[in-house]
Amino acid sequence: MEMTQQIERLFARRRLGIKPGIETVAALMDVLGHPEESFAAVHVAGTNGKGSVCAMVASILREAEYRTGLFTSPHLIRLNERFRVNGEMVDDATLTQLMSRVETAAEEVDARRDQPVTFFECSAALAFEHFRNSGVQLAVLETGMGGRLDATNVVRPAVSVITRIAMDHSDYLGDDLAAIAGEKGGIIKPGRPVVIGAMPAEAREVLVRLAAERGAPLCDAAETISVDLLDMGLDGLRVKISTPTTIYPPMTVPLLGEHQLENIALAVAACEVLRDDVRLPVSESAVAAGLVCTEWEGRLQVLQRDPVLLVDGAHNPDAAHALARALRRLMKGQPVGLVLGMCADKQIRATLQELAVLKPKVWTVPLTHSRGMAQDELQHLAVSAGLDAVASADLGVALTEAQEWARRNEGCVCVAGSLFLAGEVLEWWQENRR
Repeated sequence: MEMTQQIERLFARRRLGIKPGIETVAALMDVLGHPEESFAAVHVAGTNGKGSVCAMVASILREAEYRTGLFTSPHLIRLNERFRVNGEMVDDATLTQLMSRVETAAEEVDARRDQPVTFFECSAALAFEHFRNSGVQLAVLETGMGGRLDATNVVRPAVSVITRIAMDHSDYLGDDLAAIAGEKGGIIKPGRPVVIGAMPAEAREVLVRLAAERGAPLCDAAETISVDLLDMGLDGLRVKISTPTTIYPPMTVPLLGEHQLENIALAVAACEVLRDDVRLPVSESAVAAGLVCTEWEGRLQVLQRDPVLLVDGAHNPDAAHALARALRRLMKGQPVGLVLGMCADKQIRATLQELAVLKPKVWTVPLTHSRGMAQDELQHLAVSAGLDAVASADLGVALTEAQEWARRNEGCVCVAGSLFLAGEVLEWWQENRR
C-alpha cells in the first residue's frame, strides 16, 4: 500500500479523539514486541518549552556521539518531522513500512479491546519501532499533552524532565496548576532521576512531593544552573552558562526569547544528570557544541529580515507573554504586525490580553485544522481586547498585506497563535521562495 493510503488510514484514527490512558498503548507495545524497551529515554513533559528542550537535548546527545532518536508533536508540515534519528527525518519509504506494521498491530489490538488505538498512540508506536529498527541508543520523547496518561508514558526513562507548567488543556488535565502538575508529574518514575525547570510554586510543590514519594532524585535546574543573557539578536541568545561543575565559555544559542534561558538550563541540567547519575558520558564540549547547533522550527523562527518576518507557535497566555516580551526586546520599539490564528479550545481572551501590550496591527486568519476558530470570530475577540484587527479569509493575502504594512511603517511581522498555523506559514514560505 502506498504512503498516501497509509497516512489516510493513520489520520482516520484522529476521529477517535483524545483518550487518556496507557492500557491500550501498552497492549500495542506487547503486539509489536516492546520496541520501547530497546533504547534509553529522556522523557519530557510540561506546558511550554517541551519541544525546545527536546531539540537541545537531542542535539547535545548527537554531539556526544550517541545514536539519538527524537519524537515530537505536532508536526508542522509533514508527518515525517515527528520521527528523527540523528537529526534526520524518517524517509517516506521507511515511514510507509512502519505505518503498515503499526496499523496491522493496531487492528489486532482493536479487535480484542473496547477502546481502539488512537492516532497519537499509533504515532508513539511508530517512533518506538523506528528507533528500534535504527539502532537508537538514546531517544528524546516529548509527551503529547499530559504525562501520567500519555501514550509515551509506557517507557521507563533514564531521566524525566518537566518544563514550566501553566494552564492548558484544562478539560483533560485539571482546572488548577496543582492538578495539572500532578498529571505532568506522572512521568516521574520510582528511582529514576527527574529534572524540573522554573515553576510556579503551586506546581513545584506537587512535583517535589511526587519525586519524594517515588524515591526519584530531583534536580531543580532553576537552582543549580545559571544562564546569564549577554545579548539577544536575530541570530539567537548570547549566553554564559555556569553549573556546579562547569563554567562554559560564552556561546550563541540559535533560539530567540528570554524564556529560552529556562529551557537552556533544563537541557544542560538533564545532560549533566545523565552524566553524573545515569553514568552516561556527556562531555562539556558536547554540551556546548549541541547547544550552538540546535535547530527548532516554528518557535520564534526568523524567516526573513527585510522586513523581519518571524513565526512562533505561541498558543496560550503563558507563551503569549513570553512572545510579547521577546518581541519588545528584539524589535526595540518598532511597530509589530501580528498574523493570528487560534484553535477555538484555547484561552483566547487571556492570550489576546498578553499580546495587547505590543499595541500591534492584527490580521486574523482561519486555520485549516478542524479545531480552528473562524477569522471573523477571532477578529471580534481581538477588537474586544482593544486591538486594531482585521479579518482575512486567506493566509497568503494576510501575510502579503502585513509585510507591506511593515515596510511602510519600518516594523516587523510575527505569525502566532498555533503550531498548526506555524506549519501553514512555513509551507507557504517554502512555496513562495520557490
